Amino acid sequence: MATTPPAEYEVDAVLVRRLLREQHPDLAGLPLRLAGQGWDNLLWRLGKDLAVRVPRRAIAAQLLEHEQRWLSTLAERLRPLTPVALPVPVRVGRPGAGFPWPWSVVPWIAGQSAATIGPAQRAGIAESLAAVVAALHVPAPADAPDNPVRSMPLAGRGEAVRARLESGGVPRSSEVTELWAELSALPRRRGPRTWLHGDLHPHNLVVTNVGSHSAARGASATAETVRLVGVVDFGDMTAGDPSTDLATAWLTFDVAGRARFRETLADLAQDGSAPHYDDATWQRARGWALSMATAMTATSDDEPLIRAIGHHTIDQVLLG
Repeated sequence: MATTPPAEYEVDAVLVRRLLREQHPDLAGLPLRLAGQGWDNLLWRLGKDLAVRVPRRAIAAQLLEHEQRWLSTLAERLRPLTPVALPVPVRVGRPGAGFPWPWSVVPWIAGQSAATIGPAQRAGIAESLAAVVAALHVPAPADAPDNPVRSMPLAGRGEAVRARLESGGVPRSSEVTELWAELSALPRRRGPRTWLHGDLHPHNLVVTNVGSHSAARGASATAETVRLVGVVDFGDMTAGDPSTDLATAWLTFDVAGRARFRETLADLAQDGSAPHYDDATWQRARGWALSMATAMTATSDDEPLIRAIGHHTIDQVLLG
C-alpha cells in the first residue's frame, strides 16, 4: 500500500518564520505551530486567527496558485447564500528565503474535521452542505483552472481504478469491480461545465458541536448539534461535471444523511436555487465516490481518517 509521498522540500517553523519576516513582517512575531500535514501541503497555525498554507510538493504549488487566483471569486458567490466559511487567502506569499513556490496566509477556521465524527452525526450538516453545493454549481468561465483528474469524464478514471483494485488494498474488490464496470460505462455528461470543489470529502469539512453546553460537559456530538462552519482545501477546484462533488453523498453520509442531502438539493432546485440533478447525474456521482474510495483505501495506509472514509464510502456505494 502507498503512503504519504515524501516532501520535495522540507518546510519547518524556521523557514515559515523566515518567509513571514521577508514578506509579511507584521505577522512574523505571532505564535506559530504545525496544525496539519497532507499529501500536498503543510498547515501552520499563526496566532489565533490565521494559518500559513505551504506546499510540500511541486504539484501542490500549482494547485495553491489556483486557490490564490479563484477562491475569492467563489467566496463572493457563496457568501450571500450560505454562512459557511472558505479559506480565502488574506496574504499571498511568493518564492523566497530559498523556498521555490508560492504560499498563502489564510483565515483559521475553528472547529474539527467532519472525518472525526461518525456518519450518523454528519447527517446534521446535510442541509448546509447541500446549500454550499447548490451555490457552487454554476457555469464556470472558460479560463477556470483545469484539473487532470477531477475535470475529466468518469470513464477516464478506469486505468487508475483498475490498478488500485489489482493492488489488493481495496476491500470488497470483486463487488467493487463489478459495480465500477457498470458505473464507468455510463454516458458522459453533456452541458456546460460547472465550478467544482473537486475533493468534497469529510476531512475537508470543518464542523462544530453546538449542543447546549456539550463542549463543557464533554458530551458527544449528535446530528442535531453538529454544524458545518467551513469547507477547506480547494486545491482541486476546477470546472466539470457536478457529479464529481455530488459523490460527497456517499463519502460523507449514511443512508439517512444521504436522503436529507438529496432532498435538500431537490427542494432548492424547485425554487431555482440549485441546478436540477437528474438520475444519470446521481449515478455518475456513485461512480465518482467509488473511484475516490479506491484511492483512499489503496493509497492512504498512514492516514487512518482517510482510509476510514474510503471504507465507509465503499460500503455506502454498494448499498445504492
